[in-house]
This record gives sequence, structure tokens and C-alpha cells, in this order.
Amino acid sequence: MAATSPSDDPARRILAAVRAIPHGQVAGYGEVARRAGLPGRARLAARVLAGNEDPSLPWHRVLRADGRIAFPEGSAGWREQCRRLRAEGVRVEGGRVRRERGPQDLDAAVWGPESL
Repeated sequence: MAATSPSDDPARRILAAVRAIPHGQVAGYGEVARRAGLPGRARLAARVLAGNEDPSLPWHRVLRADGRIAFPEGSAGWREQCRRLRAEGVRVEGGRVRRERGPQDLDAAVWGPESL
């Protein structure tokens, strides 16, 4: 049986992708999974974050695909995530971060429709 390396562990890859989100920026669970090499595994990314106990992990930078905070509105987690995002200069309105949507890949950036 072949030995597995830490980079083969999906949870470690997801946590590394979360750590790579720059200060003041956010990503969706699906984006995190994709960056970890696990496309289509947004729910796995959410599960890994829910079970994380590392206080240095910037978990607050991860949102739902529509930019909403996943915690129930008004809950302690929701308030904490809003607080942390705002402290990094992220604009949060009603539990949602509005992001400009750029091209998702190089082909879209190069060959996508031009703005009028």
C-alpha cells in the first residue's frame, strides 16, 4: 500500500486554501474547495470549517456562494463573522458581502464578452 502525504488529505488542502485567502478578501465554500483541488465539494469545505478548532484560521473569510454569512442571522457566530470582516475593511450589509464577479478562469478572461 502506498503511503499518503499530508497534501493528499482533503481537510488539510481545504484548510490551506482558507489560509491563503488574503486579508480583506472573501471566498465562497465552493471556491475554497476548487482552490483545494476538490471541485464540487463545497459541503466538504463547510464541514471541515465547522469542525476546525485552530483559532488562527481565517474562517470568517469564507461565505456562501451568494455572499451571505452561513450562520443564522443574529447568532453569536453571525455577529462575530460580521465583526471580523468589518475589522478587515470588508463591507458587510445585512449579513452579506457583495463582491464583483470576475472571470472564473483564464478562458473567460481572455475570450469572454467585452463590457460595453
